[in-house]
Amino acid sequence: MTEIDAKIDALVPAWLTLPDIAEQFGVEVTRVRQLVKEGQLIAVRRGENRALHVPAAFIDGAEQKVVKGLTGTLTLLRDDGFSDEEMLEWLFTPDPSLPGTPAQALSENRGTEVKRRAQALAV
Repeated sequence: MTEIDAKIDALVPAWLTLPDIAEQFGVEVTRVRQLVKEGQLIAVRRGENRALHVPAAFIDGAEQKVVKGLTGTLTLLRDDGFSDEEMLEWLFTPDPSLPGTPAQALSENRGTEVKRRAQALAV
C-alpha cells in the first residue's frame, strides 16, 4: 500500500474506501483488507486523511465482487516486476488496441485481451 502521486490519481476516474467496498460486499472491512493483502485488489493512500482507496473500476457492484480477471492480471503484472503505482498507471492508461483502458476492458469482460497485453510486457 503506497501513497499515490497526482498523475496516477488523475488517471483513475473514481475511488472507493475499504469501508465502502465492505458495505457493497456485505462483509467486514477486515475481509476487504485481506483481499488487498492477498493481492486481489490494489489499495493506495490518498486524500487529506491518507485513507486507503481502491479504484471503483475494480469492483463489480452488480455481482458484489472483484471484477473478473483483475486478480490474474495483477498477478501477471507483479510477476513482470510492476509496482502498485505502475500497475495502476498501466490499467488506467488508454490503449488504442483495446480500445479504452485495460481496467475498462476488464469491467467489460474482455479479460483475455488484457492478460495477453500484460504477458507481452514481460517479453
